[in-house]
Amino acid sequence: METAAIFAGGVLLIVIGTIDDWYKTKGKDFPALPKMIVQVSAAVLVYASGIAFTGFYNPMSGEYVVLPEILQFILTILWIFGVTTVINFSDGMDGLAGGLAAISAITLFIVALAKGQSSSAVMAIALVGITLAYLRYNKPPAKIFMGDAGATFLGFILAVIALDGAFKQATVLSLFIPILALGVPIFDNLFVVAKRFMQGKAIYEADASQAHYRLLRSGMTQKQAVLFLYLISTCLSLSSIILLLLMQV
Repeated sequence: METAAIFAGGVLLIVIGTIDDWYKTKGKDFPALPKMIVQVSAAVLVYASGIAFTGFYNPMSGEYVVLPEILQFILTILWIFGVTTVINFSDGMDGLAGGLAAISAITLFIVALAKGQSSSAVMAIALVGITLAYLRYNKPPAKIFMGDAGATFLGFILAVIALDGAFKQATVLSLFIPILALGVPIFDNLFVVAKRFMQGKAIYEADASQAHYRLLRSGMTQKQAVLFLYLISTCLSLSSIILLLLMQV
């Protein structure tokens, strides 16, 4: 059931992403609403299969706090939709989204191994292999591009791996582990969304407010900007692993 839901959700995202990419090749913009509906639908499929954020362990009592079902649904959908979106928004330079996804997947793989979650570990290491193979041809100057189809799919799979692994039976503190593992795209795009909201712009309206564009404006080359964001992502990922180790002491 879970495998079928992940497969179906991934196919939905690849189809709508391919349509969006086709529109871009014609110099047109595909409407944001159909994309959002499909992304939410993919998240709902995953939730219906049983992969969900159900609750957390109370650090004071040691008891598992099960959240109300409606809250489980909302948080699960928001997480999957949010990570899918931020990875897509991060695909603005050769090698950037693929590299960030690879670093996050490596981190989630280590977390899954430490927690004895074999299915999540297999998904994570498979994603590492895919992204590294892709980066061979996407490093500057890129020969191939993932487009919206690839970026949304990567974000979707990363979100599912975190839900099925790092978020499962988590304590309050360990909830930060997957957030740190995906820290660069999450924190950067939270800033972007807040800025667009304050300026009265649509959240999906394209501009040059992401971190990689700001780094270019600061005088960095494209390669320097990508490597700098790799470094920040690695530091955040190491922080998440250190947090995991501290909680197991």
